[in-house]
Amino acid sequence: MTDRIELTGLRAHGRHGVYDFERAHGQEFVVDAVLELDLAPAARSDEVTDTVHYGELAEKLVAVVTGEPVALIETLADRLLAVCLAEPLVAAATVTVHKPEAPIPHTFADVAVTMRRTR
Repeated sequence: MTDRIELTGLRAHGRHGVYDFERAHGQEFVVDAVLELDLAPAARSDEVTDTVHYGELAEKLVAVVTGEPVALIETLADRLLAVCLAEPLVAAATVTVHKPEAPIPHTFADVAVTMRRTR
């Protein structure tokens, strides 16, 4: 599949982490989602019903990030993938969860987990 919808840099505050203070105070998470699907029907019809409404997808992804806390960003990424693959037109999805404020005692730019799943 060569057609993709990319939603990148989606920011939301979540309470995910291994440590109690991460769950108590929370932090910003950044999500990138890449959906693989056939976009030809939408290109021909010019109808949003023939594609994935990325505004609605963003709302669903934010609900996961702001929802029930998990310890690992791997678990969070898996839950976000489930949301992406729940879209009937999606053949495969890749999700990256960035945790730029991770409690690492050294200077770093980012830590992220990327997972890809197909139907």
